[in-house]
This record gives sequence, C-alpha cells and structure tokens, in this order.
Amino acid sequence: MEKTTQLIQDLCLLPGVSGCEEAVREAIARQLEGHCSMEPDARGNLICHKKGRRTPDKKIMIAAHMDEVGFLITHIEEDGMLRFANVGGVDTRVVIGKPVMLESGVPGVVGAKPIHLQKKEEQDNPLPMSSLYIDIGASSREEAERLVQLGDRVTFRTPWRRLGQHKVQAKALDDRAGCAVLVRLLQQELEYDITAVFTTLEEVGSVGATCAAYAQQPQIGIALECTSCADVPGVSPDRQVAVQGEGPCLSIKDKSTLYDRDLYRMAMALAKEKNIPCQFKRATTGGNDSKAMQRAGDGARVLALAMPARYIHSGASVLDLRDVDATLRLLPELIAALGQE
Repeated sequence: MEKTTQLIQDLCLLPGVSGCEEAVREAIARQLEGHCSMEPDARGNLICHKKGRRTPDKKIMIAAHMDEVGFLITHIEEDGMLRFANVGGVDTRVVIGKPVMLESGVPGVVGAKPIHLQKKEEQDNPLPMSSLYIDIGASSREEAERLVQLGDRVTFRTPWRRLGQHKVQAKALDDRAGCAVLVRLLQQELEYDITAVFTTLEEVGSVGATCAAYAQQPQIGIALECTSCADVPGVSPDRQVAVQGEGPCLSIKDKSTLYDRDLYRMAMALAKEKNIPCQFKRATTGGNDSKAMQRAGDGARVLALAMPARYIHSGASVLDLRDVDATLRLLPELIAALGQE
C-alpha cells in the first residue's frame, strides 16, 4: 500500500488543470513502461491495452481522469493583479486566501476586497469569481507580463500531508487517486484483457472520455473516480453521500447517467462475497466519464466505482487510504467477473 500511496502523492503534486494534463500523462506513462501497450490520442488521453490471460466476450473499458479543477488567467490589471476564471466547478467560498501556482511556476495567493469595505449584499453572499484576483507580488502590468500570459492555467498550491492513521490531504485527489489505482491495476496480471484510458477534460464535460469511448467502442465501461463525501458534523446520515473507511461507492444514478442495475448488483454482491468493503452512494448529483462511455457507438453498460473524498474541488481534499486499498482489491475481482458477462 505504501507504493500506491507514494504514487498518489507524486501525481497529486503535479499540475494538471483541464487542457494541460501533459505532466500527469508523462508520469503515468513512465509507471506503465513494460506493463501494457500505450498511445496518446489527439485529445490527449492515454489509451492503454492490457493483455490478460483471456479475452472477454465483451470489451471492457476503465476510465480515470487526469485533469483537476483550477483556473486560467483572463486579464492583467495595471497594478499587476491577475483576473481569472474557473476551470471546472469551483466554489468561490473555498478560494479566497488560498495559495496558488501559475503554470510558469510563479506562486501567488487569491485575494478579494477586504470584508470591512464590502457592501452588505457582498458580505451576505458568496463573491463571484469576477470579484477575485491573484496577487503574485507584481507592482505593475509590465512586471506581471514577464511572468504570466493570458490563458495560463493556475493550480492550487497545497502540500501533501498525512492526517491521522489512515487519511491524506492533497489537491487533485479527484482523480489522481483513481489514476494511481488504475496504474497499479495495470501493473498486475489480470484474468481478462482490458482497455484503460487516462482521460483529459473530465472536469469540463468529459470531453476526453467522449472521444476515447467513440474510438474504443466498449460494451462495458467503468468510471474509476473520487466522489464527494459529507460524513461531517451537521449533516444527517441520509445526506452524507458516503462514509470514509467503508470502501468505494457504487452509484445507481447521477445527473448524467442511469447506471446498469445488473452490473451494480453484481459488483455489490461480489464485494460482499470477497469480504471487501463497498457502499451505496447516497446521492444522485454530480457526474463522471461514465456518461461518455454510456453513449458511445452502440452504447455501453456502465458502472461507477468511486472513492469518497471530503472537500473535493477545493485546495485540500481528504482521502481515506483504506478506501483506496478496498478499491484495489475489488477491481481485479470485478474484471474477472465482467469477463464472463
């Protein structure tokens, strides 16, 4: 498990805002040398074909996305402050005061008008992204222009930390943890052939997965993800989505996908049979790359396997490593069962 944890850490520390996933793709490719065939496609996905002991009756595709939410620079003020827009779903309430990193390597911090200077309506409501700015310490537009270009991506600048006995804190756990699990799966001997795709642009509409699924034409698709988790004070059990430490989540429905009921039941029964922690996702919001696989070509039956992470789409998510371990144990068993479908 330590090897997997180290891989998650290495991938989380890389920049990879949607549309700029190159560093993540290169790191993953280095890990997979000699374990499978690999090729990038025109959309930046990394397509991997892993030979198993047998060929399944139905083609299986597993997708994990490389991109993370973040920002891009839209304007440079005369005083050197940077205006920006979000890339992916980011709540401004988790942005103000956070340290960030420009793709040039220049550090900065997200700022806003001081609260005592805000109007009452500004104080009572979340500030829009257009009211915020990034301070990189520049004193003029000319100085800032030597360090940044319009359109440059910006990531949260968050250290990796272990929290307690089982948990870790980092940016981009959604979905670098899924990428790490998929890498570790491909490094194993498998019962059946699979196609694994490390996708781009998931946070802005599953663009990469749409292209990859169209090209690969899977009949069974699995989205390997991190999902929201609200097992925190003040949230009733029916609203908690999932509970950390109780294994990955299996979904029935979200905003963009109605999951295959038979695959869901089979996966849940398999987890119970193998004594692997697994849980029902108690929310029908959000979405992932399964929507792309479900619609490609003649269509595919889809399943989502998601590790519950607190505070996703922020600068500091929290993941329980016991859920990573359970996901790693369940996936090979799932492939062996799906190969007989």
